[in-house]
Amino acid sequence: MSTTGEELNIDSQTEPRDVWSAMRAEAAAAARDEPILASYFHNTVLRHKSAEHAIADQLASVLDHNALTSTALQEVIASALQADTGISRSMLADICAWYDRDPACDQYLTPFLYFKGFHALQSHRIAHWLWKQGRTTLALYFQSRVSEQFSVDIHPAAQFGSGIMIDHATGLVVGETSVVGDNVSILHSVTLGGSGRGSGDRHPKIGHGVMIGAGAKILGPVRVGEDVKIAAGSLVLQDVPDHTTVAGVPARQVGGRIEKAPAFTMDQTLDSEE
Repeated sequence: MSTTGEELNIDSQTEPRDVWSAMRAEAAAAARDEPILASYFHNTVLRHKSAEHAIADQLASVLDHNALTSTALQEVIASALQADTGISRSMLADICAWYDRDPACDQYLTPFLYFKGFHALQSHRIAHWLWKQGRTTLALYFQSRVSEQFSVDIHPAAQFGSGIMIDHATGLVVGETSVVGDNVSILHSVTLGGSGRGSGDRHPKIGHGVMIGAGAKILGPVRVGEDVKIAAGSLVLQDVPDHTTVAGVPARQVGGRIEKAPAFTMDQTLDSEE
């Protein structure tokens, strides 16, 4: 499983693209169209020399707190982005995921500026880097701030691939030993949790191309295969094979084989032919 986004065109349905140039063009147009916000677009996008600088500044701004100021946060985030260039590639692939899959997102700039799911996920990517460096106290501080600010609680040790879209995000909980593959779409109020008090590997492993519907709960060290659709409100307690749809409490397989990755189609229905 790739967790570094080796290429920007992480979504196989798209061609490689220069997301940063597109964001700058969108910001310039927005500043012309809404002059009252011109300084906002300048400060968040246009004054920065790279996507990495803009992302560090944006995340520091949304996580700013008197316990750790935006200046200090920006230094931490910039250090992570410089040390692991795969983080920024994954971040840009995530922007592409929102642009491609979310009908409410018609600009690359939109998730970067306005979507708390994007902000929470990118803050987690920094927290995960800190966790791997042994800086667990600061990683847990990031987790706490994200939970407080966005109502999203992701343990810093949890692993996420690239091309992730977390739509709406409110109420998302992801446990310590969870692993989420590439090109996954997750809606709000989802839990990737444990099934008891045991230690060790105790959280779900989510394959590539999966869509997890709103309110779904996946509990324990279950394995969800590739290109799986988990219907809204489902309770998943057992492994799910590749290319299947599951629904219900407890979840059961419904319908036929899925041929197109649900994460891309975002089809929430259960009765259509996949």
